[in-house]
Amino acid sequence: MEDSKSQKKSIEQAGEDLFTFAVDREDVKTLLAALPKEAGVERGSIEYELGILRIICVGWSISYFLELSPQKNRLAEIYWKAVQEFSQNLSRTAGLMVGKDIDYFQILRDRLNRYVEAMRRKPHAAEPAVVIGPEFARACGNVNDVYTVMTGAKMFIATVGSVREYLQAIRLK
Repeated sequence: MEDSKSQKKSIEQAGEDLFTFAVDREDVKTLLAALPKEAGVERGSIEYELGILRIICVGWSISYFLELSPQKNRLAEIYWKAVQEFSQNLSRTAGLMVGKDIDYFQILRDRLNRYVEAMRRKPHAAEPAVVIGPEFARACGNVNDVYTVMTGAKMFIATVGSVREYLQAIRLK
């Protein structure tokens, strides 16, 4: 019985940890700082899309790495619930600032669908980052900008790698 309570607590803690990681801005700042001035995309767009991509990558990683795990659904539920609450707060605040309704969670869903569809269209890609990079650049407004493509691919690779390591460390993968 105690082991079951401990496991439930660890799943809840993992969901909280992964959410905290997803909304952390340090990787976004690091990637923006490394972006050459020659990048053909507005930095504000890149920063905004990097935040979205990071949140999506964490959620995608949970489903991908725990595909056969009995904890997958519970962990994904905890994670996405935290993202939804965060999104509601962000939507309210941003909506007040700009004077119109914003649904950040819907924006996240739309981007997730966009990335999944891009990967579905290219099932033989060497790895997902090859698809995610250009799709990220497209979302930023310039699919042909190599710097933006690389920035999106780097965010994807770093985020997915960190989630994989975390899940292994807590013995969920």
